[in-house]
Amino acid sequence: MKKNPLFAVQPHAGIVLALLIMLLLIGCDKTEKPASPVTPTAPAAPAPKVKIAQPLTQQVTEWDEYTGRIEAVNAVEVRARVSGYLEKVNFTAGAAVKKGDLLFVIDAKPFKAQLNYALAELEKAKSRHELAKNDFARSENLFKAKAVSAEEHDARKNSVRETAAAVESASAQVNSAQLNMEFTQVRSPINGRISRELITAGNLVNGSGSDATLLASIVSTNPVYVYVDVDERAVLKYKRQAQQLNGAKVELALADEQGFPHIGDLDYIAPMENPTTGTVSVRGVFANNDELLSAGFFARMRIRGGEPYSAVLLPDRAIANDQADHFIWVMNKDKQVSSRKVTVGTKIGELRVVKQGLQADEWVVVEGLQKLRPNSTIEPEKITLTEQKAE
Repeated sequence: MKKNPLFAVQPHAGIVLALLIMLLLIGCDKTEKPASPVTPTAPAAPAPKVKIAQPLTQQVTEWDEYTGRIEAVNAVEVRARVSGYLEKVNFTAGAAVKKGDLLFVIDAKPFKAQLNYALAELEKAKSRHELAKNDFARSENLFKAKAVSAEEHDARKNSVRETAAAVESASAQVNSAQLNMEFTQVRSPINGRISRELITAGNLVNGSGSDATLLASIVSTNPVYVYVDVDERAVLKYKRQAQQLNGAKVELALADEQGFPHIGDLDYIAPMENPTTGTVSVRGVFANNDELLSAGFFARMRIRGGEPYSAVLLPDRAIANDQADHFIWVMNKDKQVSSRKVTVGTKIGELRVVKQGLQADEWVVVEGLQKLRPNSTIEPEKITLTEQKAE
């Protein structure tokens, strides 16, 4: 039997068909992967804009500032020195008074009577003394003539001494009564300004010792003292300065004043340090012609710390703090900044003395410090510092 040629090639066609199907399936499994995105590069941050300046060089004088209280040079409590009824108040409250001005009048009638009685007793004592002297003079002649006994002569002699003592006693009583009469007129013991009257006319006042009635108080007004407490090192500095400069200068400012408009002198340093506080009390004296400096006011007093000297200064705002250290930002020739530790001194107006760590020809960032990082590049604006006077 002959084979049909069509059926002879059929196995080969099946193989080809299978291969085509496999290739098709493999092609369908392949998925097109998306291209990876390209990350854009961030633009560089612009250089921070800051203001820079070279430090200012000028003559400065250092001052040490303290807080103290103004005190009157003289302060007196006016008290009654005799007891009696207060008849008159002879001043206006708060007025300026002079030494010897009449302030109060106490009823003098009882003391006038005492004075008259004391004067009478003095005259009586003088009369007895004169009689005793005459008797003794006669006794002298009689005793020489042996007309009186020695006992009689001695008695008359003693009588002279007794009556003389009585005269002295009576004189003392007169002086006491006269003083009491004077004390009925209460007068100002100093120049100054008087308080209000603390008791009005018609009241009974007491003039005995520590219980004497307080009538008013007076304080002197020109000059005034200001006391402050300073440490041991400062006292040594002021003493040496006073020896070299013939006195230490002080300046004063009240609570509402700018600067230190009142000029005075350091006139007293306590001879002993307070062992509890470790400080020494010092005193400045100030003229007070306009009476603006009132006793009891708080005030700021500063004492010159030494001779004027040439100093390098920066705005206080240009100096940053890092705990106990101070530092500044200095620009180099490539407009890059770096921080530098400095030692600072006193403040002069809005500027502060830089004692160490800065040269006069260097450029320092004075505004925009918060924008800075070490070695960062800046866009500087140069400014010029203006000289300032100490307040």
